[in-house]
Amino acid sequence: MSINNEIYSQQAGGWWDENHFLHLLKTGMNPPRFGYFHDALTRQLGRHPESLSVLDVGCGGGILSEEFAKLGCRVTGLDPSAPSLETARKHAALEGLTIDYRQGSGEDMPFETGQFDVVICCDVLEHVNDLEKTIREVARVIKPGGMFCYDTINRTKESRKENIFAAQDFALTSFFPKDTHVWEKFITPDEILALFEKVGFENRDMTGLNSALPDLQVAGLLIRRKLGLFTFAELGRRLQFQTGGGLQASYLGWAIRKH
Repeated sequence: MSINNEIYSQQAGGWWDENHFLHLLKTGMNPPRFGYFHDALTRQLGRHPESLSVLDVGCGGGILSEEFAKLGCRVTGLDPSAPSLETARKHAALEGLTIDYRQGSGEDMPFETGQFDVVICCDVLEHVNDLEKTIREVARVIKPGGMFCYDTINRTKESRKENIFAAQDFALTSFFPKDTHVWEKFITPDEILALFEKVGFENRDMTGLNSALPDLQVAGLLIRRKLGLFTFAELGRRLQFQTGGGLQASYLGWAIRKH
C-alpha cells in the first residue's frame, strides 16, 4: 500500500475552507502545537521571534507558516505541491503577510547550509519518501544551536485505530481520503531519536498531542460531523487537542542542532 500525497494538490483549495477536512489541522492541531513551540522558543530558549529566520518544511497551504509570520519571524515555506503553494500565497497576501513560498521536497532542499534559525516539520515526516534523507537535510539547513520543531504519528495499535480505522476506513467516522496516511510509514519515538543522534540533533523534549476527550465522545463528534451538523473547523475546536499525555498516537517535540 502506498501513500497518496497527491491529495494535497487535488484538495489544495481546502486549507482555509472551514468545511474542508484539511482545515481540521488549523483549528484542531495548530493551537496546541503552536503554543508548545512558541513557549519552547521564547520562554525556554529565550529567543526573540522577530529576529529569527524560520523554514516550514511541507508547509501546505501555509496554516503554520502564517502563525510564525504573525510573530514577526522571517518565514520561508517549502512544499512539493504547486497548487497548495498557490493557495498559501493568496492567503498570505489577503492577510498582509510576507512569506517566501518555494516549491521543493524535504529530501533535497534548495537552501544553503546553516541558513535558518528554526525549522518546522509538522504533518510531514510520515509522508516523505526517505525519512533519513529528510532529517539530514533539516539538520544541514539549520544553524548550529538552531531549533527543530516536529510532530508526527507513532506506529502503534492506538494510531492504527485512530488515524487509519476511525479517520480513513470506518464509514461512520472517516473524514480523510483512503491512503492519506499509511500505518507502516508512521515513526516510533525511538526511530526518530536514533536519526537525531546520527545527524547531530540533541532532543530537548517530546510529548503527546491528543484529544482531551474520551474515545466514545470523539467518535460521537466524528459521526455528527459526518451528518453535517457542524463544519470541520468546529470539529477541530470541539476535539480539544492538547499537548501532554502519552505518545501512543500523535506526538511532538523539539531538538537543538549541536555545535
